[in-house]
Amino acid sequence: MTEPFTIAVDGPAAAGKGTISKAVAEHFGFAHLDTGLLYRAVGAKYLLGMDPAAAARALTAGDIEGSNLRGPEVAQAASKVAVVSEVRAALLDFQRSFARRAGGAVLDGRDIGTVICPQAEAKLFITARAEVRAQRRFSELVASGSMTSPEQVLADVRERDARDQNRAESPLKPAPDAMVIDTSDMSIKEAIHAAIAAVRSRR
Repeated sequence: MTEPFTIAVDGPAAAGKGTISKAVAEHFGFAHLDTGLLYRAVGAKYLLGMDPAAAARALTAGDIEGSNLRGPEVAQAASKVAVVSEVRAALLDFQRSFARRAGGAVLDGRDIGTVICPQAEAKLFITARAEVRAQRRFSELVASGSMTSPEQVLADVRERDARDQNRAESPLKPAPDAMVIDTSDMSIKEAIHAAIAAVRSRR
């Protein structure tokens, strides 16, 4: 298929949307963009003292390939720079251009179905209970050698949820026509199967 077909995937941190998005993209042979990496790359530059808007305007494809973008400090910085309207505006064109590429695209983030690609052919909202998401994130951090506690990770998840859901511009929420998938009590395989079936229903 060469016609553009956009799949917008939104949801809070650690709900599984990254894993699901990659699997959906692979299943349909579409390109995939984790838009959170754009904000993480800007956040990483912000932590180095760069102005967030300037960092967003100067962002290159290479910047989103850094191995330093997955840590909790960068994640919090990403959430902070994401509330800056100039940052969101600078990254908008990049994301929309990617979304309409020939052959199909899957984008995952916080405002893909509501703001970036409101005309997407398929929209998914991947969510899970905060406690479940915190446990998943804690396991990831421990596996990568980070020193933290389950209580701290849950506090971070709730703080980020509040900031993402209550920001004035592009708050995190399901698009009216998004298909909501709660992964709290699903295996990865079950969640991926549900997402693929949801997209198939829109093709």
